[in-house]
Amino acid sequence: MSTALHNTAAIAGIGQTTYSKCSGVSELALACEAVSRAIDDAGIEPGEVDGLVTYTLDSSDEVEVANSVGLGDLTLFSQINYGGGAAVGLVHQAAMAVATGSAKNVVVWRGMNGRSGKRMGQGVSGTIISSDIIHWSWYMVYGMLTPASWIAAFTTRYMHEYGATSEDLGRIAIAQRKFALNNPNAAGYGRPLTMDDYLASRLVAEPLRLYDCCQETDGGCALLITSVEHARDLRQKPAVIRGVCQASSRGQEQMTSFYRDDMTSLPEMELAARQVYAQSGLGPDDIDAACLYDAFTSEILVQLEAFGFCARGEAKDFIADGALEIGGRLPNNTHGGLLSEGYIHGVNNIAEGARLIRGTSCNQPEGVEHVLISSGVGVPTGAMILGQA
Repeated sequence: MSTALHNTAAIAGIGQTTYSKCSGVSELALACEAVSRAIDDAGIEPGEVDGLVTYTLDSSDEVEVANSVGLGDLTLFSQINYGGGAAVGLVHQAAMAVATGSAKNVVVWRGMNGRSGKRMGQGVSGTIISSDIIHWSWYMVYGMLTPASWIAAFTTRYMHEYGATSEDLGRIAIAQRKFALNNPNAAGYGRPLTMDDYLASRLVAEPLRLYDCCQETDGGCALLITSVEHARDLRQKPAVIRGVCQASSRGQEQMTSFYRDDMTSLPEMELAARQVYAQSGLGPDDIDAACLYDAFTSEILVQLEAFGFCARGEAKDFIADGALEIGGRLPNNTHGGLLSEGYIHGVNNIAEGARLIRGTSCNQPEGVEHVLISSGVGVPTGAMILGQA
């Protein structure tokens, strides 16, 4: 499955703000800081950026960001839906624009006061009528109001079916916290997590405990995407996009796909896996590290199976001996991830994937040639593989 997206575009700039629980500034300020830093990191002038892509959830209009940062004419502006499911989708849009000549230098971003402002973890209410609220109203009567409650239902079924335990979930949380210990911008910086700590933490939505749930974070993160040829002439080592895709599957809902025949798998992630492997000409054995979307620990288990690193139901065995840590088979979220660095709707995971290719992660494994990155779980999603230039 050869496509025009294979080895055509690259991530050439990374920009991020401080991640905190109270930024004290507007979401526009966070967006502009991250965008400006991505442009500077790449070594180009703001006026050379001609494309912008962000989330439908982002509160900062493209024209406001463009005016505030000092961009010039825009030939591409786009927004992607479905929260964290949009993360890789932003890069997908940017890569398509570069491949078709619609834009030369595209910046993607997310700026959010996700702790001091709207907290995604608080879930939904009936204050704003939308198609999502109408859909979710069927579950509200049962107290299923939050993402944690929805994912808890899938997690319970998965654990029942395959014998996964709380300790298995704890291993994921602890592995990522070990990475965060070395990351000064991480919420988990300098804060060790033991299995006893994990098991003693309060239940949020059984079987999910506090440390099974991602951070709520104020911050911004941005990436600059351009052609591979242009990226080679810029300041940083390019992270070449080997393949990038979006995926939604039959029976898809927004985090509540409870009526499929099987609640223990992710058909949309399996579709993303098939696409990204076909585009890149690679497979699971070629992947050296990963940044899998980790709003909740249990999402890692099902993704490991969806992307073919182990068979259905065997993820708990795959991770048992430290496979997700430095020196393991698949170091995952080496910055701490959404669980222990910060929750910037997955864009910070993409930034870490690019750093792994650059060789500049604060927990850099040896010999990283290819990194797999995924978007949100339980929603329309996507996947990307980055490689060396």
